Amino acid sequence: MNKVFRANRTRAKIHGTAERPRLSVFFSNQHIIAQIINDDDGKTLVYATTVGAKMTGTKTEKAAKIGEEIAKKAKTAKIKKVVFDRGSKLYAGRMSALADAARKEGLEF
Repeated sequence: MNKVFRANRTRAKIHGTAERPRLSVFFSNQHIIAQIINDDDGKTLVYATTVGAKMTGTKTEKAAKIGEEIAKKAKTAKIKKVVFDRGSKLYAGRMSALADAARKEGLEF
């Protein structure tokens, strides 16, 4: 129940536009999904996931790889600035590893 409240509180303050879309991150027990969303149009512009990918390493290492991948795809889609949406997760561990890797590849948030 607390996760839902925390996610709603976080998303109430965040809105992705065409100039600055929203980078939404989701962690399941097995996979990591990151997507860049334009909330005005309700469309996903770019996404990266571990589903179907043969990645090895810890979940933190996988999160860092997904961060790099989403930043590279955003660069090819000419997206430079995003709003970071952490959802119900705290900004620590895997979440910060993904964010740091995306920043290192040139994504600004």
